[in-house]
Amino acid sequence: MAEQENTTENLLAQLTLQQKMGLAMGVAALFALIAGAWIWGQTPDYRVLYSNLSDRDGGAIIESLQQLNIPYKFAEGGGALLVASDKVHEARLKLASQGLPKGGNVGFELMENQKFGITQFAEQVNYQRALEGELARSVESIGAVAAARVHLAIPKPSVFVKEQQKPSASVVLSLQGGRLLDSAQVSAIIHLISSSVPEMSSKNVTVVDQNGTLLSASHDGGSSEGLDANQLKYVQQIEQSYVKRIETLLIPMLGANNMRAQVSADIDFSRTEQTSESFKPNQPPNESAIRSQQSSESKNGSGLGAGGVPGALTNQPPVPATAPIVADGEAQGGNVAANSGNISNLQKESTVNYEVDRTIRHTILPVGSIKRLSVAVVVNGNRRVTDAKGKTSVKLLTEAENEQINNLVRDAVGFDQSRGDSLNVQVASFTESKEPAEEVPLWKQPGTIELGKELLKYALIAGVMLFVVFRIIKPALDTLLTLKSRTFTAAKESEAAPEATYAPAGPSYEQSLQTARQIAQQEPKIVASVVKEWVNNG
Repeated sequence: MAEQENTTENLLAQLTLQQKMGLAMGVAALFALIAGAWIWGQTPDYRVLYSNLSDRDGGAIIESLQQLNIPYKFAEGGGALLVASDKVHEARLKLASQGLPKGGNVGFELMENQKFGITQFAEQVNYQRALEGELARSVESIGAVAAARVHLAIPKPSVFVKEQQKPSASVVLSLQGGRLLDSAQVSAIIHLISSSVPEMSSKNVTVVDQNGTLLSASHDGGSSEGLDANQLKYVQQIEQSYVKRIETLLIPMLGANNMRAQVSADIDFSRTEQTSESFKPNQPPNESAIRSQQSSESKNGSGLGAGGVPGALTNQPPVPATAPIVADGEAQGGNVAANSGNISNLQKESTVNYEVDRTIRHTILPVGSIKRLSVAVVVNGNRRVTDAKGKTSVKLLTEAENEQINNLVRDAVGFDQSRGDSLNVQVASFTESKEPAEEVPLWKQPGTIELGKELLKYALIAGVMLFVVFRIIKPALDTLLTLKSRTFTAAKESEAAPEATYAPAGPSYEQSLQTARQIAQQEPKIVASVVKEWVNNG
């Protein structure tokens, strides 16, 4: 063991300074590479926790992460906060329980710290700020919206009705990268803002994105020129609904690949209101409604009968009457001579007003009614049918089946000839084309990409290690082994030389001496090491 240590020391002593430095650097590089590979393998994959944080929210979140012992780091010049990928959801839930991030908008918590003696103007300003902040937070809860700002213009109330002004609002949205808002989402934001402020109409809400694009142009509620996306979507839904009805009836009978259907719908989107007033002839009096009735009666005379002692004329029979007697002492012309009174004239008037038969009709025609339908159906005339034995044959479409298809399609779409609907059912031979399903290549699949990244990382580590081993450490070891073999060879020859001195004088001694001299001239370092070993061994 001591001899091996001495041999190693001798070998190291025989190396030049440059070789010693190279050997030390190679060993150090190997250990550093192994340590770096281990640290690299243990380093977690960091993902974005939050981005575009305000300074106040960023400081509060970092303090909470330090308390939760969750490692973090910054990226993108401090614009994003990163944590380990397996800690993202846990950190978000824990921070959300603490109310973080609060965002740059202030809500109704601004009203909690009102100072004593605040003016009415300042109180109104704080209320408007709080309302804007709450609305901005509600808009930011939409997935495609990264940040939002809401500006409200609330006019002062006036006692004059003509000077009343309606409030308005402006919304500025910052959308997520690569995200867009569709028409329904913009309409939802507009109605959210208008419903949150009293007496605000959806027409007075303007929505703009971070690029300055006006998103509320088609939601002003007025009659805008050009095509409306909602109307086009409604037409497509109507057409697809009719196509689905046809396919539901014909696919079980013909097969999924044996028919094609298309429907074109002409929709009326005009808004029409009609008001009509009509008069009818009066009905008979007993069926008419009385509106008003007025009666009047007038009499002339004192109304007192004759008095005194009857004379001779009273004992005579009455003279025959010259005019017909009217019941109740009344004449048809209104002049009656009363038997018991002195009424010379009696007049009656009666006025009756009947209601006029009038009809008022106010009609609002529905928007989006169907004006005309055009239906086209193509049926495969050469259908392939498989019988019970598994044999495939071609079946032609008969006239009865064609008539049946026509009747089914008419009933499915509600065909109305008076409306101008058209139906065209054609029989044609379909061309069979088998298109291979488009598959994602193996090298484009996410799993393969992740596996390639891992293999590339370990291959890079292995390549660096092999470079250090074969280009630095192996040459140094080869040099040491060469020196060791030469040392052992010289040692054996030197041990044989003293034995030769005790041999009888002859050519062998001279030959050995000559060999030793040659070795001393060629390899003085080996000879020096041999002498040194002799001295050390006594």
